Amino acid sequence: MKNKIQLITYVDRIGCSGFKELNSLLQNELDGLFGGIHVLPFFHPIDGEDAGFDPIDHSLVDPRLGDWSDVKSLTATLDVMADLIVNHMSSESKEFQDFLEHGDDSKYASLFLTVDSVFPEGPSKDDLQSIYRPRPGLPFTEYKLSDGSEKMIWTTFTQKQIDIDVHSESGSTYLESMLKTYGKAGISMIRLDAAGYAIKKAGSSCFMIPETFNFIDELTQKAKKQGIEVLVEIHSFYETQMEIAKKVDFVYDFALPVLVLDCLFNSNAKHLKEWLRIAPRNAVTVLDTHDGIGVVDVAGFEGKPGLIPDKELDVIVEQIHKNSEGRSRKATGAAASNLDLYQVNCTYFEALGKDETAYLIARAIQFFAPGVPQVYYVGLFGDDNDMELLERTNVGRDINRHYYSKEEIRKKIETPLFQQLSKLMRLRNNHEAFNGIFGLKQTTDEQLLIQWTNNQDSIALEVDLALKKFTIQGINGSGKQLLMKVP
Repeated sequence: MKNKIQLITYVDRIGCSGFKELNSLLQNELDGLFGGIHVLPFFHPIDGEDAGFDPIDHSLVDPRLGDWSDVKSLTATLDVMADLIVNHMSSESKEFQDFLEHGDDSKYASLFLTVDSVFPEGPSKDDLQSIYRPRPGLPFTEYKLSDGSEKMIWTTFTQKQIDIDVHSESGSTYLESMLKTYGKAGISMIRLDAAGYAIKKAGSSCFMIPETFNFIDELTQKAKKQGIEVLVEIHSFYETQMEIAKKVDFVYDFALPVLVLDCLFNSNAKHLKEWLRIAPRNAVTVLDTHDGIGVVDVAGFEGKPGLIPDKELDVIVEQIHKNSEGRSRKATGAAASNLDLYQVNCTYFEALGKDETAYLIARAIQFFAPGVPQVYYVGLFGDDNDMELLERTNVGRDINRHYYSKEEIRKKIETPLFQQLSKLMRLRNNHEAFNGIFGLKQTTDEQLLIQWTNNQDSIALEVDLALKKFTIQGINGSGKQLLMKVP
């Protein structure tokens, strides 16, 4: 994977009708801004209950977007990452419908994880209390089969997302077939969606247990045989992320978004600096994604302190709600359906109170942090919360999943904020120093000085949090040069 900024986007929400138009947008209006792209689920259908993360057919490109040849055309020009949804598939899939029709006689029966396969005697109260839940309620749904019998099925996320038994022969075959399909299309990286929940074991939390690490490692080895790198998507305690990082190609730095907010809200880089010193170097950095702003990633866990004290973290969350004038509160927790317990739903721009200077500082810090940066399509334009979409769907995360028209895109790329961000992105993509050694200089807590050095090339970001400004200077054989200054 190139050490250049990647775009995170849905095909049909960035002013494009399909892959052909997306490829054109990247080669023209957004030319030079991205070395890769994470294309959010483009499988059939893209408009299910969970915006494509509940595929009916994981092997079929939604015909409204194109086909696998269109995907291959995109992979010919950019690094392309796709989601491998390892935990579940749609209840509308032909496989699950066949299981409902034929029960244990279905050739797909072993593909789906039943409660009795994990708890033969049924789960005890202690078993239920031990299961880690990303959302409220039990992770099971009772389904009635055609013969009138009933089966209790694992449904970790929603009742329509049916968990796969990845240890079964059919589950393993299913995932391997997807890897082969991705390999043929030229996909260079997969994002293991919800991998932390894939293994269920009686008496455990059923989340990131030792067997989960083994599963991720086995799947990573299979992916490498197809020439595919692996990014693991897990929101969890920061020490867990550090352990995962030792075993896979890449992990997300989900701690960074809240740590940067902490910097800017409190004019203090202490917590961020502590993290940057120990953060995994094989990271993909984000400030925003198609999900919310993760809180659990910096919080304490089972008596262990987090990256930010929990009381301070509560204040940061309240500041997000205040900066968004309460709009984020309407999309977070019990206020919206399909909720996550560990995230705040808000665009990053509104989380910063629509302060353009603060937003550019945040992006500068992200681009100078160790790892390969990703920029979410709404964040690319520094945009507001989509309250109309939230009102229509009552899905909290839709507040940050706007559908852009071509005209909106045209106007956005002409704004001063986009022009400044583009300049910053081109610096990150093209300066040779970013392929060198990361350095964090000792400063006061109100200042942040990050430097990258690669032989004779050097680039430094200096942020004054008290005055809310930054400069970027480059050093090469011809001396020091001011590359960017905001404001």
